[in-house]
Amino acid sequence: MALDGIVISNIVFELNQLIQGGRIDKIYQPENDELIVSIRNNKNSYKLLLSALANMPRIHLTDIPKKNPLNPPNFCMLLRKHIIGGKILKVVQPNFERIVEIYIEHLNELGDVCNKKIVIEIMGRHSNIIFCEDNNRILDSIKHVSLNISSVREVLPNRVYTYPPSKDKINPLDEISFQEFKNLLNGKNTIIHKAIYFSFNGISPIISEEICFRSNVNSSTFTSELTDGDLSDVYDSFTFFVSMIKNNEFTPNIVIDDKSNYKDFSSIKLSIYDNYESISDHSISNILDNYYAKSSNTSRISQKSSDIKKIITTNLERCYKKLDLQLKQIKDTETRDKYKIKGELITANIYAIKEGDKELKAYNYYINEETTIALKPNLSPSENAAKYYNRYNKLKRTFFALTEQIKDTQNEINHLESIQNSLNFVEEEEDLQLIRQELMDYGYLRYRKNKNKKALQKSKPFHYKSSDGFDIYVGKNNLQNDELTMKTANSNDWWFHTKEIPGSHVIVKTNGNELTDKAFEEAAKLAAFYSKANKSTKVAVDYTLKKHIKKPAGSVPGYVIYHTNYSMYVDPSDENVTLL
Repeated sequence: MALDGIVISNIVFELNQLIQGGRIDKIYQPENDELIVSIRNNKNSYKLLLSALANMPRIHLTDIPKKNPLNPPNFCMLLRKHIIGGKILKVVQPNFERIVEIYIEHLNELGDVCNKKIVIEIMGRHSNIIFCEDNNRILDSIKHVSLNISSVREVLPNRVYTYPPSKDKINPLDEISFQEFKNLLNGKNTIIHKAIYFSFNGISPIISEEICFRSNVNSSTFTSELTDGDLSDVYDSFTFFVSMIKNNEFTPNIVIDDKSNYKDFSSIKLSIYDNYESISDHSISNILDNYYAKSSNTSRISQKSSDIKKIITTNLERCYKKLDLQLKQIKDTETRDKYKIKGELITANIYAIKEGDKELKAYNYYINEETTIALKPNLSPSENAAKYYNRYNKLKRTFFALTEQIKDTQNEINHLESIQNSLNFVEEEEDLQLIRQELMDYGYLRYRKNKNKKALQKSKPFHYKSSDGFDIYVGKNNLQNDELTMKTANSNDWWFHTKEIPGSHVIVKTNGNELTDKAFEEAAKLAAFYSKANKSTKVAVDYTLKKHIKKPAGSVPGYVIYHTNYSMYVDPSDENVTLL
């Protein structure tokens, strides 16, 4: 759910309660479209998150730590130059839009008092963070919008800031009579719940559904079909919500569905979800921090890995096409032996061939029957034999060359599929950097020097504890798989991997103890869970002692061989084990 006008009104109220009058202490920009502003007020410290992320734009106080980049972007440096030490005068929501304005008082280089404002527009992919003078002249923005991008308005330095077009919507906090309300909705000529959010700023589809629900009016009914009594009930529910907002009577909450997933959040109680559980909190910032904690990281990783996914997909498609072509070509070489036999039969019957003969009928002792062999009348018998031998030798050379090529192509496919599988389990940016490094090492990505080598060392494999107390480690990517199997594991530790399917290496540390049947099964289930076959059932998993695992010299990361092993069939699962 996007932040609607009601949630933003709640946020603005909370920010005015907590940070109004506070001083800006620090500013940093952990992502290209995200700011963290540290504020001190009344002996308390607050971190204000401003995000223009396309699918999760938002503003709220946060307790989730964000990394401060070593080299701050230009927008961050500009804000530091102007408003570090500045005082928060007020936080405003203009016209009940999905816009928040933070007014700041600060001293310029000459010591004169100046005013600036930060405007946060929370509008999906059009979201932005804009830094303005008090006369609305734009100093800079986190996203530049030229006329080539938007024909509606420019958001560029030195332009005058103007609000986005409101599409003739009305501020719901303005006084409106029943007759005006009725005329406004009837003029939309659509179903009632759409008419509501098409008419008023900041009213989301879910809130308009809630208004209809509390009015006992079917939200899919056309406005022209509603009686004055129905519209009166809708008007009463609408004005009730308006009264709550004006009085700042907010009840921040998260709705949880039957599968314990976060379904929605709001600053009012949503009666349409009475059958679901909910989490309530006095602070809307706590609610949003909680709601976005996991989804924000997942979305960020997905966004940053999009180029990697595209590169892997492109190269896999190229390999699949190349493999198909090679398999067709090698199929054509299956007939090579017949040319050798024809050459042999011509040689064996060379004195029976007369000059100008177009064919030879000879007894084929390989199949015990007579065979007819076509001849070139302009060639001698020995030349005809040589022609068939040459054809045979060419197909033979092609066969051996294609055999090696198919092996190389299949190895490349296995390697790329293993990297593709690793992307499904990326949880941190450090994991992504390891995958990116591997792609650079093998020429799929243009090589660039890694400025932060420590990041490559921070990423660690998953660490589980079996129900019997054994430590189980799961590699997140090929580089970790190599490290885990060839360096971390001892010779008597157990190694697990899906049979002929890309997946993670799984190591169970025995510490000199005998592994239980339950530990074997749980480790095998983890190996299947962290593989390409994690949506399947009855997945074959090979397992053996680590001392039987060998890594061929020059092989790609994650590739190992073994000749002594056991196998079991399991359903992929991470149940009954504890992630540490």
